[in-house]
Amino acid sequence: MKLYALRGATTVDKNDAQAILGATEWLIREIMRRNGIVPADVVSCIFTMTDDLDAEFPAVAARNIGFEQVPLMCAREVPVPGSLPMVIRVMMHYYSGDKHHTQHVYLGEARHLRTDIEAAQ
Repeated sequence: MKLYALRGATTVDKNDAQAILGATEWLIREIMRRNGIVPADVVSCIFTMTDDLDAEFPAVAARNIGFEQVPLMCAREVPVPGSLPMVIRVMMHYYSGDKHHTQHVYLGEARHLRTDIEAAQ
């Protein structure tokens, strides 16, 4: 087993707790599905949100779907002028087999953040 890190991001349409939780859950479930991992494989997650989102912590969504024993942290994204608004990002550290190929996941409008890996989406 090796330790891996992957990135993911998604967007929401409004600053609403349910929107943040729903989008975060979708993102985490897609990351796990595409990478063949379960919460027990995950070492930690760091979530960031743009300044226009503050209705809920994205970590709540992770806790709701089985990440009770995973250290989670939420932070603010650097507010770069002109950057994409309403974005939730995650960096996930996890264990998988030596031959694992990490699948980064960008959903919604966040797909435009990483056009270099769009083919993998």
